Amino acid sequence: MNIEGKTALIVGAGRGIGRRAAELFSGAGANVVVSSRTEPELLELEYKLNSNGGHDVLALAADAAEPEDTRMLVDQTLERFGSIEFLVIAAGKGILKPFGDLTLKDFEASFRQNTETAFNVLQAVLPSMKENKYGRVIAIPGVLGKAPMMSASAYCASKYALTGMIKCLKEEYKRYGIRFSLMHFGGVDSTFWDDITMKVDRGKMLSVEAAAQAVFFAATQDGEGVMSEVVLLPESHQMV
Repeated sequence: MNIEGKTALIVGAGRGIGRRAAELFSGAGANVVVSSRTEPELLELEYKLNSNGGHDVLALAADAAEPEDTRMLVDQTLERFGSIEFLVIAAGKGILKPFGDLTLKDFEASFRQNTETAFNVLQAVLPSMKENKYGRVIAIPGVLGKAPMMSASAYCASKYALTGMIKCLKEEYKRYGIRFSLMHFGGVDSTFWDDITMKVDRGKMLSVEAAAQAVFFAATQDGEGVMSEVVLLPESHQMV
């Protein structure tokens, strides 16, 4: 698909998969709006991409868990570029603890960052896509939005909820030319794990590059096919 001049909004673009996906969209000639709560990272990315041949990259700091921030983000994107063809929701928070160690605050934070953020962004973006009768939405519930894991009850609950919401939206919006893709990645060696105390072997995980390439591939497929659910796992953790 030729995406030159089309617009991609990447929520959670400060680091990791979202950041690399933004680089891929920019390299392909799209207008790119990068957003997260961490403004310094966004401004550095904006400068890098616009200085190195990026078509048009705009950094907008916003907390997608706040509806007002999300509305501002989408309004400014539409004011600048006129439309949003691609939406990548890469924001999220990992809380991995044994169930007995979880607090209500942990549980609520999981849903706030992993489910409510997506809800806010989708409510703000989908009306424009519906009006234009075109859109590609990529959400990243990860493999824990599809399969259980010990010490991940709150995280799985929030990611299963994200998976269910996207599947319902697919039914509701398919008549408007909007396609939804769920990316069920296994462990990705990203900054997600920096604050996780669980012992993991990050050397056996997927790379950020592999995950971001899958996001970009799913978003930019032309024709009648839809990559509705993608399961991408490290070779050492295959699930069949």
